[in-house]
Amino acid sequence: MKKPAKAAPAGHAHDHEHCVEDAIAAAEKLCAAKDLRFTPLRRRVLELVWSSHKPVGAYALLDSLRNEDLGSAPPTVYRALDFLIENGLIHRIERMNAFVGCSHPGEVHRGFFLICSECGNAEEIEGDGLSDAISASATRRGFTARDMTLEVTGICGECRGGA
Repeated sequence: MKKPAKAAPAGHAHDHEHCVEDAIAAAEKLCAAKDLRFTPLRRRVLELVWSSHKPVGAYALLDSLRNEDLGSAPPTVYRALDFLIENGLIHRIERMNAFVGCSHPGEVHRGFFLICSECGNAEEIEGDGLSDAISASATRRGFTARDMTLEVTGICGECRGGA
């Protein structure tokens, strides 16, 4: 499966059109393989989430959809978000109550996010060693880890002056 373009640390001047196109193509392929409906609203919500690498809240999505004829009632948009999360196409950033595109749709999700407190960009990173350590610690305590998301806040290289 082709992966959507990943957020670059210097993503401030980044054109997201390519990211959106890759995310839509990956979603179409995943939905076809699982025989799922990729409705116009689900597609549009995914486009809006991928239009930036900054996490976007549900109310901002609702505002964007208000003038579109896709059904912008809160329950409808939340169902679209739930569908996208359940199928590994987006992630929810808990601390911000916001959503960000998944850089590896259809794969095992052990999401780790670097969230810049200056510009708001969120970059999904891989860290299997950390995931394995968390799972091992949980197993030693008789706990089976199912999902894990680590959210790390700080200042990105671009905001620190390209360091």
